[in-house]
Amino acid sequence: MLTFQQFEALTPAQRAKMKIAMKRNKAKIALGRKKAAKKLASPEQLKKRANKKAREILLKKILKDRGKEDLSFKQRQEIEKKLDKKKAAIKKIAKKILPQVKAKDRAKKQVKGDAGKND
Repeated sequence: MLTFQQFEALTPAQRAKMKIAMKRNKAKIALGRKKAAKKLASPEQLKKRANKKAREILLKKILKDRGKEDLSFKQRQEIEKKLDKKKAAIKKIAKKILPQVKAKDRAKKQVKGDAGKND
């Protein structure tokens, strides 16, 4: 089975195979997501989220007012290559926004906890 951490862009055949695998495992994925929502994220997970958010920030700067969904498959691949070249900038931004990501995770946990107390 293919993993989410890919270092190259997926071919159309790989995308189709992944679609089938995801469809087959959607119940397991949903259950795992539900369990994970009840827990605080690990430091590694928070770093991943910060990196993803940093990539999104750079992507918005590159695309300006266009959306990623408006681009063709080839254009998206080109932009991903550009982002891969900006790893240092992504790392710098991720480090800067990590406290915000942590605070958001803790706030999510507090909201879940407060909702249970009112019942």
